[in-house]
Amino acid sequence: MGEHQVNININNEARANFIRHLLDDIKALEFLLEHKLIESDIIRIGAEQEFCLINENWRPSVKAMDVLNAVNDPHFTTELARYNLEINLDPFELKGDCFSRVEKQLTALLNKARLAAKEHQNRILLTGILPTITKNELQLDFMTPHPRYRALNNMLRELRGSDFNLNITGVDELTITHNSVLFEACNTSFQMHLQIAPDDFIASYNWAQAISGPVLGICANSPLLLGRELWSETRIALFKQSIDTRSSSYALKDQQARVTFGDSWASGNIADIFKHEMSRYKVILAKDIQTNSVEELEKGRIPKLPALCLHNGTIYRWNRPCYGVGGGKAHVRIENRYIPAGPSIIDEMANFAFWVGLMRGRPAEFDHMPSQMDFRDAKSNFIKAAKTGKESMLKWMGKPISVSKLVLNTLLPIAYEGLEKSGIDKSDINRLLSIIEKRVAGNSGTQWMVKNYRQLRRQIKQDDALLVLTKNMYTRQLENKPVHEWPEATPALNAHEAASLVGHIMSTQLFTVNENDLAELATSVMLWKNIHHVPVEDNSGRLTGLLTWTHMKRFREKQGHSAAGRVAEIMTRKVLTAQTDTKIKDAIALMKKNEIGCLPVVQDDHLVGIITIKDLLPFDHGESAQ
Repeated sequence: MGEHQVNININNEARANFIRHLLDDIKALEFLLEHKLIESDIIRIGAEQEFCLINENWRPSVKAMDVLNAVNDPHFTTELARYNLEINLDPFELKGDCFSRVEKQLTALLNKARLAAKEHQNRILLTGILPTITKNELQLDFMTPHPRYRALNNMLRELRGSDFNLNITGVDELTITHNSVLFEACNTSFQMHLQIAPDDFIASYNWAQAISGPVLGICANSPLLLGRELWSETRIALFKQSIDTRSSSYALKDQQARVTFGDSWASGNIADIFKHEMSRYKVILAKDIQTNSVEELEKGRIPKLPALCLHNGTIYRWNRPCYGVGGGKAHVRIENRYIPAGPSIIDEMANFAFWVGLMRGRPAEFDHMPSQMDFRDAKSNFIKAAKTGKESMLKWMGKPISVSKLVLNTLLPIAYEGLEKSGIDKSDINRLLSIIEKRVAGNSGTQWMVKNYRQLRRQIKQDDALLVLTKNMYTRQLENKPVHEWPEATPALNAHEAASLVGHIMSTQLFTVNENDLAELATSVMLWKNIHHVPVEDNSGRLTGLLTWTHMKRFREKQGHSAAGRVAEIMTRKVLTAQTDTKIKDAIALMKKNEIGCLPVVQDDHLVGIITIKDLLPFDHGESAQ
């Protein structure tokens, strides 16, 4: 999540000082560009690996800080949530065996993380979205205790003026309002960096935009969120909506999201991209800066442009332009932010080689993208690929084509040529790009997950299916096989072995009635669906009562078979309820003590599920409630 040293509270004076530094940073960058002081004779690659920490029950952990301390390695840093960490890999010159070297370092650092996690009864998992995340792990208690994250959350909420709304529709639909940016923590990425010669930056950046759709389509692996099957790469919609600062009003106005693909091809130079962003996006984070970038230049030093880098880190382009200083030399690079973590290390390295090869192999006719492709086609391709992945139909240079055909027939040959031109070892080129080729013919990460999740759901309950899926992913990752070779997931996990909370076992597909409905309707629903307990809601969707078959029988005995009264006349208003984070053992005790057969599950007075005696039988080793 970027720079950690920020001001928690930004007053007008601090904001003005920061903006002055921001303007001076742009002047300094323009000077560096004009006087050829940015490195252009060497190309390097780099990467950031985000990963999830899960406990012994395959669920999100809260021990990121403990694991970070146990690792004790400067390559590691925190992320937004207490169940995520990030590895910043070293930069490697793009030549020879650089991809093998990246792979070797990444493997070693992940093994180091595994050992540290094991000390705290944790495991690590590479995945775009952890299947077992629930609403419980999206509360502020799960935010990493660092001032930057609180400051970011507070500022984004202030800008928005209200809670965050999510509405993502795929096969299923997720609609929810949330009071923090923690939904963003569901996203876990493998971010790839490529250094670019300054004079070639705009052409390279526009090409990076053009290829984003097909690259995303073949690399997608995040179709599930909170048990819902949504987009092939749900991270794209989730990230955009989870930190959306735009407010709704009755006025029709154009507003730019902070998570963006952009709105046009870039032009000018990298400084012009940053100027555009400064014009469009408000400063939301600031920090005290001791040195002035223009003065640093006058002293013959290369400035780090700290204000520009901090502001740039709060604008989430899927292809992000970046400035940095290494070894006393300035450089510029493109950061690819849309590739998910996983499904395995070897898959990630194949994705990395494919993208870098494409970038380096750009055909000359694409040096000026506006004359080759409509920007809206590139943007549309990206959204289509996020929604339907490898199965998408895109528009490439004005003609419709599938992701698979485009990758296989057009992009892979470009990638091969680009890596060969960069002097990459042929063994690495063939080893890594052949994985992309086989993935075209086999399963992508998304296709494997969707296929197996649907099969598991036909056999076991939703929570168990998500647990089985997570366990199988973990096992295959340890084998480091590419996802196109993964076998079907097997439900070897003992049913309910990892369930401890009511939210893990409750039924969410609910049949409810309104308190003003006719009792006869309630009777019919109970008969049709063979259920004995029906929650009752008011017109606002709040739980107001419970109707049981016993209540219906008593009412019929008094009123006759027609049962023409209203539900409100029959139901009981004294309803014992549970929360999603209520422990299962406590729910069992409550039902036994009160001799009841079900517990509605609520959040903020809204019904989200129900548990019955049948749900609790696998956990009750004593006498069940009657």
